[in-house]
Amino acid sequence: MAEAQAESERDDELDELSLRILDFERGWTGGAGAKEAAVRARFGLSATRYYQLLYALIDSPSALRRDPLLVRRLQRLRDVRSRARRVRAPSSPR
Repeated sequence: MAEAQAESERDDELDELSLRILDFERGWTGGAGAKEAAVRARFGLSATRYYQLLYALIDSPSALRRDPLLVRRLQRLRDVRSRARRVRAPSSPR
């Protein structure tokens, strides 16, 4: 009983949108273009805004407690993409 109450209290730390985003990410299997359309249809958000919210969410301790495997996977993907962008970016002249 105490375990169920503790789980409920942890869930209360995330708002409804955050929980829906985690659920969406957990179940997503399609491609990038299709995801942008699905994000707009489901959340009414642009892809840019969605990813801003997602990246802030996966840095929150509450999300990590809620679904550690998903959050760590999303953090790894974000970090890989970020490194790839830095490698591709042209260096500025000094």
